[in-house]
Amino acid sequence: MSYFVELVVNGAFTGLMYSMVALGIVLIYKSSGVLNFAQGALVMIAGYAVWLFTSLGLSIVPAIALALLAMYAFGLLTERVLLRTMVGQPVIMVVMLTLGLDVFLRGLGPGLLGTEPKHLDIGVAMAPLIVGDILMNRTYVVGGVIALVLMVLALAFFRTRLGTKLRAVSDDHVASWSVGISVEQAVAVSWGLAGLCAVAAGTMWGAVQGVDWSLTALLFPAVAVVILGGIDSIVGALLAGLTVGILGSVIPGYVDSLVGGSTRDVVTSVLILLTILIRPHGMFGREDIERI
Repeated sequence: MSYFVELVVNGAFTGLMYSMVALGIVLIYKSSGVLNFAQGALVMIAGYAVWLFTSLGLSIVPAIALALLAMYAFGLLTERVLLRTMVGQPVIMVVMLTLGLDVFLRGLGPGLLGTEPKHLDIGVAMAPLIVGDILMNRTYVVGGVIALVLMVLALAFFRTRLGTKLRAVSDDHVASWSVGISVEQAVAVSWGLAGLCAVAAGTMWGAVQGVDWSLTALLFPAVAVVILGGIDSIVGALLAGLTVGILGSVIPGYVDSLVGGSTRDVVTSVLILLTILIRPHGMFGREDIERI
């Protein structure tokens, strides 16, 4: 029984870490209606940024602060240089643009800083946290707490005046323009916020597995989270992250030894397929019905 509880607890914290990556996707969609497939690459670049600042002699807190500024600025630049040129284009073209950005960043980071994993020390002890018979990775625990804080802050943000404007832009660009809301500014802010989430995710995941190109693979479980939870739902991202994390821990924990391993990605893939087939808008996503 203790083994099962340990799988559930560690899976929950892993799922919260997935939610940090997924939150960047949700924020952009909820703020501007743009589906962002470059969030995994943003997480990698953010991880590289934090590592680079620490390698220059800064302690972890100033390094994270500078990385936050850099990634927010990068988000604003992305809107100005890339997305603003796509105004009026079909949605699929914008999606393809984010995929192109993902491919570009996947090559840019390792190409400039090397492909070998970079060790990122955030000051969290490597020894496991022991609660009764349960062993927990301290970094996952810290990451889970940070994910919860980010979710609360995101929910509070969308209750502000600026957050309300961003939600209006997501609903209808033309109507937002007509009432004086700057759609370009809204999209830029949403990408800046996604950059901030990428720093949190890149720092914590970089501390767990090192900083290299493999951080971009976090896009896969993050997509599963936003599909299951609902692409415009912050609460959905939280609960779906827990679901993906727990199932991705418990099922492989019992099945891997029988089939030779590598069932976590299979579990994630099945969750994506079942959600699309049974509830396409996710657990908490908004279902838009259009009359034609």
